[in-house]
Amino acid sequence: MGKLFLGSDKSGFELKEAIKAYLKENNYDFDDIGTLDIEKALPYYEVAEKGAKALQNKEYERGILICGTGMGMSVVGNKHEGVHAAACESVFAAEKCRAINDANVLCMGGWLIGPVMGVQMTDVFLNTEFTQGLEDWRAANLRNFKVAVLKIEKQSFNK
Repeated sequence: MGKLFLGSDKSGFELKEAIKAYLKENNYDFDDIGTLDIEKALPYYEVAEKGAKALQNKEYERGILICGTGMGMSVVGNKHEGVHAAACESVFAAEKCRAINDANVLCMGGWLIGPVMGVQMTDVFLNTEFTQGLEDWRAANLRNFKVAVLKIEKQSFNK
């Protein structure tokens, strides 16, 4: 697992701090891209844009973004070519966004997800690879689907 980023707005700050402690404890290579001080909170769109651009520039392999629902971070992240941000609300969804969709940014909601579940979601997101644990036929289909989706993405961003 390469380097990752972790970021939040004010609504996701507490969950981000719990995940940050987990990442430190487990020796992950990561950067906290903000919000660093809850009293000087950054808006979700600034944090998401910062992470997305850094991911595009290959500074990071994956990222985790947290706002109130995870949806705002996901919307902004997905405005950037090559960023595949998934708003997830369960451990199952966090696993499948990697195994099925090869998402490279996990988005969570601080209003929806407690620290224990957020850490579990982070763990499964970071330790699941594309097509991992899937039947051979499904994995083959998903590899083909990924090529088709990337073609759609390329056409969309290069108009």
